[in-house]
Amino acid sequence: MMVLFEEYVKENLVLLDGAMGSLIYEKGVFIDKCYDELNLSRPELIGSIHEEYVRAGSMVIETNTYGANRFKLKSHNLLDQIEEINLKGVALARQSAGDEVYVAGSMGPSGQEIEPWGDTTLEEVFEGYAEQARILNQAVVDLFILETFQDIREMEQAIKAIKSVSGLPVVAMMTVGEDGLTRYGVDLEDVTNALTKSEASVIGLNCTVGPKPMLDFVEQMGRLTDKPLCLMPNAGRPQFTDGRMIYMSTPEYFSVYTKRFIERGVRVLGGCCGTTPEHIGKMANALAMKQTRIQHSINIGVKPVSEEPLPEPVPVAEKSKLSAKMLSGQQVVLVEMVPPRSTDITKPLEGARLLQEHRVDAINIPDGPRATARMTGLALAVLLQNQVDIETVLHYTCRDRNLLGMQSDLLGATAMGIRNILAITGDPPMIGDYPQATAVFDIDSIGLVHLINNLNHGIDVGEKRIGDPTSFFAGVGVDPNSVNPENELHRLQLKKEAGAEYIITQPVFDVDSLEKFLEKADLGSLSLIAGIWPLVSLRNAEFMKNEVPGVYVPDEVISRIAKYETKDDQLKAGIEIAQGMIDRVAGFVQGIQVSAPFGRYKLAVEVAGAMLKRNK
Repeated sequence: MMVLFEEYVKENLVLLDGAMGSLIYEKGVFIDKCYDELNLSRPELIGSIHEEYVRAGSMVIETNTYGANRFKLKSHNLLDQIEEINLKGVALARQSAGDEVYVAGSMGPSGQEIEPWGDTTLEEVFEGYAEQARILNQAVVDLFILETFQDIREMEQAIKAIKSVSGLPVVAMMTVGEDGLTRYGVDLEDVTNALTKSEASVIGLNCTVGPKPMLDFVEQMGRLTDKPLCLMPNAGRPQFTDGRMIYMSTPEYFSVYTKRFIERGVRVLGGCCGTTPEHIGKMANALAMKQTRIQHSINIGVKPVSEEPLPEPVPVAEKSKLSAKMLSGQQVVLVEMVPPRSTDITKPLEGARLLQEHRVDAINIPDGPRATARMTGLALAVLLQNQVDIETVLHYTCRDRNLLGMQSDLLGATAMGIRNILAITGDPPMIGDYPQATAVFDIDSIGLVHLINNLNHGIDVGEKRIGDPTSFFAGVGVDPNSVNPENELHRLQLKKEAGAEYIITQPVFDVDSLEKFLEKADLGSLSLIAGIWPLVSLRNAEFMKNEVPGVYVPDEVISRIAKYETKDDQLKAGIEIAQGMIDRVAGFVQGIQVSAPFGRYKLAVEVAGAMLKRNK
């Protein structure tokens, strides 16, 4: 009878298996399939891979259940088979393992964006992992392996979930890039400290990088923890050749680095993406040579986390001229300026000077509206503030940048004097001029507000100090005519909790609908700015009604403009409608944002006059 895994690992070097997913791919199963479901539809394939790794010398093989959690199976419409897939995964591994090899229940990340970067809660994550762990434990695995996690908070929930249903040991592996940071900017020191404090028995890293960066990382980890370390590197960087991903690190190269890993105190080893039974075979030989000279991990002292208090955030009234005016109870006037499609900023500068002359408080700059390629809003905002001395409200979307890129942009923006931000998820590329373009969407507007709030408190996405806090006045958009009003209200509440300080609505053409929405919304201290769009023609009105997402134009507005035949008369009617909207909302909003259709800033000033006159 085999000794318990936790006893075995105390006295022995442990060899795990290698890649499952990339090997399945190499055997002809394309990536659009659910690889976990293959336990049911292709059991002979999964069983044969397990057997290859056992023959290569693996002392532990992982079940093919990496993505068999409720979140990922639901995306494949397989949620009703979660128990069957996990039970079969364990049965196949146990059949190949026999009586000499341990079976580890493999569990991977949920694939969900977790609050504050998404709308999945930590409680939902915990329940999802507890559900899968309960099934794997029922099927009698020997240990659990958590691998390829990018969010340390998700890892902590997964460990707690497993321990809530099982007393078996947990091997917990995060993944970091070549810079030693997780996707969310958490560095290796914080990752190691968090894993050390957890109930995981063995901690380490897997995936993303090859053996050389892993060696550098394990040297850092070894100085910070006394827990046994585990590494499962990729077979180097993949190369796309003839339509397939080829990993470049040879089995012999892995053998060399296996010896180096052991010399640095690593106790548990295996391979991730691109590794094969041949890689594992070479690693097994290296482990056999080193087993008699096993080195225990050395605890050089866990570096304590600083308890120094964070700096005080900048008071809202001191963030910008706009925030100061709004908090004083005065109503503000913004005018929208769309960035040019070229490098010529003559017209934007002329428009900005006109708006400044007419006492407009700030220029609102969209960020690639309707997924079009234009000068960056940040560049235009800096040019306007420096050359015209008028404040801007910079829209910032999540579409085009990953999380770390957003943080870099925002740090740069604050250094260049940008203070007012409107956090926007962003239109997907398929609705714009370049449908073949890709989108990122690491987070949505809720997560972006959290990021801004972090920076305003002097910490980055990984909760590392950045020095002086930023002083962004953070706003969000809202659609009072959403086809799903309950979801819009829910998201607005999440934005407020994330740290939003003001709201700008979609263009308002129906004040009654706005008032009904606001009756249900809990704005609290949020300042409300109503979007106002002067319709310039019947064609423009019909376009707004039928082709612009998030804009509701009532039929009576269309009819009112349609009464006139000439464009001049239609424009006059559009201006009157917009000014009437301002008069109606002025009693309960803290300001307006007026659009300037086709760059017609004189028109925007004429419409805004209805509010500017009230502010004299």
